[in-house]
Amino acid sequence: MKFWGSRFAKGTDALADKFSFSIAYDYKLALYDVMGSIAHVTMLGQCGIISQPEAKKIANGLSQIGTKIEKGTFKFDPKEEDIHSNIQAELKKLVGASADKLHTARSRNDLIVLDMKLYCLYELTLIVDKIAKVQKAIVQFAAKNIDVIIPAYTHLQSAQVVLLAHHMLAYVEMLERDKGRLFDALNRMDTMPLGSCALSGTTLPIKREMVAEQLGFPQATQNSIDSVSDRDFIIEALADLAILGMHFSRMAEDMIIWSTQEFNFVNIDWSLCTGSSIMPHKKNPDIMELVRGETATLYANLNKLLILTKALPLTYNRDLQLDKPALFESVEKVGDILGLFAILFDTLKVNKAEVAKRIINESFFTVDIMDYLIKKGVSYRDAHDVVGKMVKECLDHGKKIADLSKADLKKYSVKFEDDVKKLLNPESSVKNKKSFGSTNPDLVKKQINKWKKLLNV
Repeated sequence: MKFWGSRFAKGTDALADKFSFSIAYDYKLALYDVMGSIAHVTMLGQCGIISQPEAKKIANGLSQIGTKIEKGTFKFDPKEEDIHSNIQAELKKLVGASADKLHTARSRNDLIVLDMKLYCLYELTLIVDKIAKVQKAIVQFAAKNIDVIIPAYTHLQSAQVVLLAHHMLAYVEMLERDKGRLFDALNRMDTMPLGSCALSGTTLPIKREMVAEQLGFPQATQNSIDSVSDRDFIIEALADLAILGMHFSRMAEDMIIWSTQEFNFVNIDWSLCTGSSIMPHKKNPDIMELVRGETATLYANLNKLLILTKALPLTYNRDLQLDKPALFESVEKVGDILGLFAILFDTLKVNKAEVAKRIINESFFTVDIMDYLIKKGVSYRDAHDVVGKMVKECLDHGKKIADLSKADLKKYSVKFEDDVKKLLNPESSVKNKKSFGSTNPDLVKKQINKWKKLLNV
């Protein structure tokens, strides 16, 4: 007998059952379902809605089920439509008819929202911790390579030089914002919906705040209609995970480019690469490519929930059952990606000699030369024109700025002296940067120390 079967003249069709049953995926919520039920039945007993002995009997039965779930010995029955009916059926085997009183003053509508909130609160907290672990690995990698200067790019064209550590700390900043978004989402979803009773509340003298306290929620939800129909918290979680995935996709792309023979800046550990079935010399950054590809899954799951909930009337609709696969998949994908990137930065090697060859190019220092002129009173526009003309003529005639005589320099601007040539090296370029947040080595070291303190590295 299904939860709702007493009204029906006959059972549902087998294909309808196959189409509608959710136990194939909502079994992941089993432990949260047990936790919520124990808190609920304890409240029922304390409020005198059911007897204290029966409440304790039911709670003990639920605890036994919870132990089995934790040990992995609980057997989910595919003939039961969802996780709630699975647990209810098992509870009835353990405690008999008393199990039928568990569902007093609650609906599966509010119970599933509770389960999903408990799942999100736990899993998203784990993700925040895993992000911090990746940040630690990046900061340690940056500190270890603090002396390395690399080309920086705009439009994937060589632009200026920066410290590799500065580039790495850009990743750390991205991830810190991701953590902030997840913390915001966790704060907004931290309300307890159980006891909304499908949509309108109950005439029974329940104490929802008591259940909230037992489960660690700061408060119960304030509107029973919103409580059972709200999936904002899942959409927000998926949006945050999609942005996080986008950041890792960009990191992966950097690693893919940097590991090519054409760039050869870094060497990705063998444990994160694969080979070719036809070209034995190949070492392919497949894991990074798959991270880039799986970002599409994170976007798709967010889009799925937005489309799923679009134009749904209040309150609960069965469409909402389909929120779970999308959330579970995104959480699990992100967890895997975070684990892989922790390995990546723990094992990544920099090809310092190769990188050093790539920054021997005067084009990297044109902005430094412009600043030189600006400091001598030349306007930005004129400085840009002077340096542009000088670079063009040097390139057209196969010359280097470093080879120009003082007289040659003066042809472009009377402000030039021989000391401008001191700017034509990567070490001077990074050291001469002064602005807060720049690639100046002293400032970058301070940032590394700040992150070490914040992340407890």
